[in-house]
Amino acid sequence: MSTLTIFNATPAATEAPALATGRPIPAVLGADLEVPVRGGRLVGYANLDYAASAPCLEPVSAAVAAALPAYSSVHRGAGYASQLTTARYEQARHTVRAFVGARPDDAVIFTRNTTDATNLLAGCLPEGTTAVVFDTEHHASLLPWPRAVRLAPPAFPGEAVRAADEALAAIDGPKLLVVTAASNVTGELWPIAALAHIAHRHGARILVDAAQLVPHRKLNLTALDLDYVAFSGHKLYAPFGAGVLVGRRDWLAGGEPYLKGGGAVRSVGSEGPEWHDDPEPRHEAGTPNVLGAIALAAACDALTATGWTELVREEERLIARLRGGLAAIPGVRDLSLWGDDHPRVGIVSFTVAGYTAREVAEALSGEYGIGVRDGKFCAHPFLRHLLGNPGEEGGCDDDTASAVRASIGIGSTQEHVDRLVEAVRDLVARL
Repeated sequence: MSTLTIFNATPAATEAPALATGRPIPAVLGADLEVPVRGGRLVGYANLDYAASAPCLEPVSAAVAAALPAYSSVHRGAGYASQLTTARYEQARHTVRAFVGARPDDAVIFTRNTTDATNLLAGCLPEGTTAVVFDTEHHASLLPWPRAVRLAPPAFPGEAVRAADEALAAIDGPKLLVVTAASNVTGELWPIAALAHIAHRHGARILVDAAQLVPHRKLNLTALDLDYVAFSGHKLYAPFGAGVLVGRRDWLAGGEPYLKGGGAVRSVGSEGPEWHDDPEPRHEAGTPNVLGAIALAAACDALTATGWTELVREEERLIARLRGGLAAIPGVRDLSLWGDDHPRVGIVSFTVAGYTAREVAEALSGEYGIGVRDGKFCAHPFLRHLLGNPGEEGGCDDDTASAVRASIGIGSTQEHVDRLVEAVRDLVARL
């Protein structure tokens, strides 16, 4: 077989703004999008909804465009296009492995998203495994487990470690600790290194939901001694429908194939199938989302090439400006589990007294051209905890347990942040 050369198309970096290091910031598609507001005029769109789905980076779009002319099915084709696409797909797997600092023998399984990845792992748990999970988790981490012990929201990080320690100590048999790296509601960072240590001390494994971490911070699975991590491309500036589960091979190799079909089998005879032992083909039956995997890898490459130090510094500057601006407005409440000073990624959820979350979000969009998220953020138990129980002062019931979430990333500007703060100030002044 001849050696295949993979050509990567990237947009010109000359038009992109540069960091203090001199490295160009990858541009996002839609940065010049204009949207209609009340009165019919057009304004530049202030996208502050990155935590739901981040916009596409130009290098990601370019990588997909470069792959399309030779796009073909992978793994089982002898033609040049199939061989080239297979090489790109498998290179994407190596890129993701390096991006998260995985161990050399860790499996890298492409999925649809984080929810898909956690459900895949749930189907591979050894018989009798008990999952330990906090009520602060996204539903993707809260719901898939056949047997689970649910822990109350901890009052501080050390309590999270203590609660996990006690819960794991009380469980016999296989066990898995499930925890987020960064909350999708508050953005707060969790003590995943300490939790991994506790899990391993009790003979348990740990799964980290890294969906909200990897767009904002570097992750090193090996250094943190994590067993599994899962995340989504659409939150990592690669909105093409791919996610990934990375981690130890043995549970994945022994689990029932996630999808039963072509590619997952070594052979099929009269007595049934012989499944692949390797986790990647075993759990990637059918034609995979090749373009999604290529996009995900391109996003990993773009963030790695840009570097994290300046990106984090700029994000922290914008988040501090946003939180400080909102804190100065009467009736606005910034939601937090562990206090204002706890480190977080670029997410701020808040409520505005006198308005429902939907009213605020609709006004921000319709009058100011600002995109935010409102609702329960697929974290119903956690949001109810943050907002208080019925009967408590400031408490809520299920119908009103909603908040507004503003989230930032590459492409967010100071003008976007200031526009949001001024818009909320205007809304409060109308009451």
